[in-house]
Amino acid sequence: MNTTTLTLNSNQSDVLIRARHSIIAYLASKINQFKGQISLSNKVIEDASIEFTIDINSKEGKLEQFDSNLKLIDILDTNEHPLIQFKSTSFQKINANINFLKGYLTINNITKVIELDAILTDLEITNSESKALFELVGKIHPKDFGLSNAAFTASEGIMIGQEIKLIANLEFSTLIN
Repeated sequence: MNTTTLTLNSNQSDVLIRARHSIIAYLASKINQFKGQISLSNKVIEDASIEFTIDINSKEGKLEQFDSNLKLIDILDTNEHPLIQFKSTSFQKINANINFLKGYLTINNITKVIELDAILTDLEITNSESKALFELVGKIHPKDFGLSNAAFTASEGIMIGQEIKLIANLEFSTLIN
């Protein structure tokens, strides 16, 4: 059984925030911090440790109003605390295709434990380098983080819904010696 550890490539990772089928913001790696690693054994994830910090007020690398009239600030009105942080605490493997990553999510200076679906979407292993594309998907309830009801139920007459989706697209790689 051969175990390979891959390190998160911050330059190739990003976060997407969605609400009711609309892309609200694409938060690119240029302005955000990502770190972590995954362990693979026989092309299956055995363990993962991931942290990221995203700045919702940064203008660089963010595409607001990408697919709707909404802005990220309409949902995450956190001017006093503009950072969203996630730090994993455990990885739970159900089988080769079903995995969960638990951790602390901080929004608006309020921290909650959440569970994200962890999906290995692509794996490429060569003689010199291995790459794995990993996706984290989870639902967030803004009320849990002290965000106002008006910020997530309606904006300019558009219904947003009671939850938003956070999707982190992460690339891991390693050079094989």
